[in-house]
Amino acid sequence: KDQSLFSNLIKTNIWSEGYFKLYAVDNKDDIIDQIRLGKARAGLYIGPDFSDLLTQNRQPTVTLYVDGSMPSLATAMKNNGGAITDKQVTSDMYFSDPDSDPVVIADDPFTLDVVTLFNPDAKETWFFLPGVIGILIMQVTLILTSMAVVREKENHTLEQLLVSPVTRLQFILGKTLPYVLIALLDFYLILAMSWALFDLPQPHSHGLLALLGVAYILAMIGMGVAISTISNTQPQAIFLSIFILIPSIMLSGFIFPIEAMPDWIQPVAWALPFTYFVEIIRGLLLKHNSLAELSPAYLALAGFAVFFIVVSTIRFRKTLD
Repeated sequence: KDQSLFSNLIKTNIWSEGYFKLYAVDNKDDIIDQIRLGKARAGLYIGPDFSDLLTQNRQPTVTLYVDGSMPSLATAMKNNGGAITDKQVTSDMYFSDPDSDPVVIADDPFTLDVVTLFNPDAKETWFFLPGVIGILIMQVTLILTSMAVVREKENHTLEQLLVSPVTRLQFILGKTLPYVLIALLDFYLILAMSWALFDLPQPHSHGLLALLGVAYILAMIGMGVAISTISNTQPQAIFLSIFILIPSIMLSGFIFPIEAMPDWIQPVAWALPFTYFVEIIRGLLLKHNSLAELSPAYLALAGFAVFFIVVSTIRFRKTLD
């Protein structure tokens, strides 16, 4: 808001530190919206009366908003944001203008107020638990589903099942539906424990939370069946499942922010269904994002589900042939 020399000194000092990339928005609400939508991790608000209060020695306040959904990153931004009140900045505010009366500025001309959004107490459990839910669901659906189909191959019972009156679709549904129900039960059981034991925030829409669970589980089930069509043994299916599980944990934004990763590996992160699960569940539980705001991530999960189900169906038929 304030475009005076004093506010520009603050912004220049932040930019010169190299920790932040600066761009302007219209008002304080826009800052919060940008952080809530994940387009920014922090925002600095300098009120329109900043320079007037400063020259009157009334110690104005500069507000730094940080995204608390990732506590370690929020702590780093708070520490780096301390450069705003660096002595170099305040010393640059002392100058003499021969054409006006001298202005006396206090030793601490302004204060910094840090506001942590979405996770004010920086609870690490609020950061990890939403992702842990997705990991457990991935283990149940991905590993167990791929093993269930391969087990029939190893026991040489697959051909017997397919010559029976059971259709191929009925066979796939019979093998996967129990894991869908188990995964949904686990999904809500872990959520209930998180709400009861760790005070995890409630979503603003339980319908959107249920939609997330169904879309994610279907995507994982489809991937598990796809793995089973290219695996001949259970150890091979487990290996391929772990080959997907570990990168999902490391690259999805569950532990490290994606924007902090090297540019060449970020496309890999966005090619993982778990990445979109983490984005949606944190948006629902911590930021209370709407369906419109999360629709790209929902569509991505739905796309993964359709893609893997189609691929697994085609591969399954070719394998049988």
